[in-house]
Amino acid sequence: MPRYFFHIHHGVRNADENGEDLPDNDAAWKEATITAGRLLQDLDGTLKPDLEWRMEVTDEAGNIIWVLRLLAEKHR
Repeated sequence: MPRYFFHIHHGVRNADENGEDLPDNDAAWKEATITAGRLLQDLDGTLKPDLEWRMEVTDEAGNIIWVLRLLAEKHR
């Protein structure tokens, strides 16, 4: 079973050193969206305008499979 890694970028990069064994890219997408939802909920007000929160899902070789991005922008 392939291993996927879920790296978080929010000011600094927090690398997922362990990863998770999942059947395929679609399962990795589902896990990414569930995990991202939980993590975004835990930001607790730390996302500021012009700051990006990003999750990169990679395979064992380090190839990016999926990227989820949330960008807070203040419109003038």
